[in-house]
Amino acid sequence: MRYNVLACDYDETLAELGHVPEESIEALERLSRSGVKLLLVTGRELDDLLSVFPHPGLFDLVVTENGGLLYDPAQRTSDALADPPPGELVDRLREEGVTPLGVGRVLIATREPHDVQVLSAIRDLGLELQVIFNKGAVMVLPPGVNKATGLEAALDRLALSARGVVAVGDGENDHAFLTAAECGAAVANALPALKEAADLRLNGAAGHGVAELAAMMLTGDLDEVEIPRRHVLLGHEGGENGRDGEEARLPPYGVGLLVAGPSGSGKSTATTALLERLIGAGYQCVIVDPEGDYAEYPGVTVLGDPDRVPGVDEVVHVLEQPRSSVVINLIGLQLRDRPTYFAELLPRLTGLRAKLGHPHWLLIDEAHHLMPAEVRHIPLKQPGDVGALLMITVHPEALSPAALELVTATIAVGKEPAGTLAAVAEARGEEAPTLQPSIDGDIALWHVGDVTALRLTLAPARVERTRHRRKYAAGTMARDKSFYFTGPEQRLRLRARNLHTFVELAEGVDDDTWLYHLRRGDYSAWIRDSLGDADLADDVATAERQADHLSPEESRRRVADPIGDRYTLPAEPTAFDPDHQDR
Repeated sequence: MRYNVLACDYDETLAELGHVPEESIEALERLSRSGVKLLLVTGRELDDLLSVFPHPGLFDLVVTENGGLLYDPAQRTSDALADPPPGELVDRLREEGVTPLGVGRVLIATREPHDVQVLSAIRDLGLELQVIFNKGAVMVLPPGVNKATGLEAALDRLALSARGVVAVGDGENDHAFLTAAECGAAVANALPALKEAADLRLNGAAGHGVAELAAMMLTGDLDEVEIPRRHVLLGHEGGENGRDGEEARLPPYGVGLLVAGPSGSGKSTATTALLERLIGAGYQCVIVDPEGDYAEYPGVTVLGDPDRVPGVDEVVHVLEQPRSSVVINLIGLQLRDRPTYFAELLPRLTGLRAKLGHPHWLLIDEAHHLMPAEVRHIPLKQPGDVGALLMITVHPEALSPAALELVTATIAVGKEPAGTLAAVAEARGEEAPTLQPSIDGDIALWHVGDVTALRLTLAPARVERTRHRRKYAAGTMARDKSFYFTGPEQRLRLRARNLHTFVELAEGVDDDTWLYHLRRGDYSAWIRDSLGDADLADDVATAERQADHLSPEESRRRVADPIGDRYTLPAEPTAFDPDHQDR
């Protein structure tokens, strides 16, 4: 289920002329029994609402005063969400005979045509207040307070996310409320402007429309409704400069996305761009990170390091807060133990989503480590059980068949995307798509079932992530990417599996071996070619060019210092070695 919260306006949405149809009450009761949380969000004052609506306990929380007050029906407690109305304004309006005049804990309410007097009094008194209109009603509130902020406060109280909310309303003051929700619906009697802005226009009016919406949630039909404004930008088709063509976007729910391509081809670049936009849009993401590549990703909580594997309970505890996206760093976990860890983690994530409606995306780097081909069963029926799924791999053929069945679309990166798509298709037992002919584009997008894949120009991330920094510092690089101290006579073969061991070995090898590689420029070449860090390579190359004018000790320092400046080296390296035959 995509949505786990229904937030509903009261007047002329749930209620029509002050009456709530029994059909609507029964529909909401069924929805509540299914586990969906119900919120009532209204412009009415609390006492006024309670005097006309006998079923406040149907809702988990009630927002009144147009976002100014939060009421808990179970506890019968209320909390003001902003400052009280200025006494001088209330006195002025009473002196001028404004009626009706309601004064709540936060809100002042009257009706047109008294908006003229209200605006004049606010101006004369020099107050910073906002006036909100709703079908003849005039509401005065502190700046920034509206139904959207009230909804946010209610969701925070329940540890829920706006990305799981469908909101329904009818009037002017519902615009912000519907926009803040993942899906905004308008009942049939809503104002034309609200209908035009809504994601979904219901056939039923007022309470009958609410019952219609509740039924769509229960049957799952609402999950199938496209919400284009929520789709996530991936790239552009065609265009003279690759960014002027039609946008290619991905829905944020129900997707099983596979990002595939050779090492160094741009998988991390594509993934980072999507991740940045997802987190920026408020989606909670879980990144399972076997090699520590996301250990320094900004704005997320990183759990685990080379010396400590995060417990599943710890992960779930952090994810209970919907604003916290999490990186699960598994660099300290042996390769052979990763599928077992993931098999324990996945049901906990699906259970959390069933309970709270988040997380929204599960990103699995090096997916073939966690779901290798030997694994026949994965405790995930469909991507929607975790919201959406993104798997990253160099080897699609090494993925579990059960994981490949979850794929709904593939992003192929690298110089030969057609070959990557063919490998994915073969692993899935399907015909490979033809690749759209184009001179532009740095990625290809294939929706499973389509006969043609699109060439796209990736919309880049705004902040570039430093790739593989943790792995290069303390993890274990592959054999062909490691540095080997051999010496002038090739009598040694000391493997530096990361920068930490490189610095340690550099301090311990004899001077002849050290200077042999220094004068050949081997250190900067390794850093440039295997680590992809051109800036560090340039600094090391400077020391290499001065090799004949520096003592061995000084040249070691000139190489080690810039490494320490750029990479945080641990006290002890990780023991994990993916090349070890028994791991």
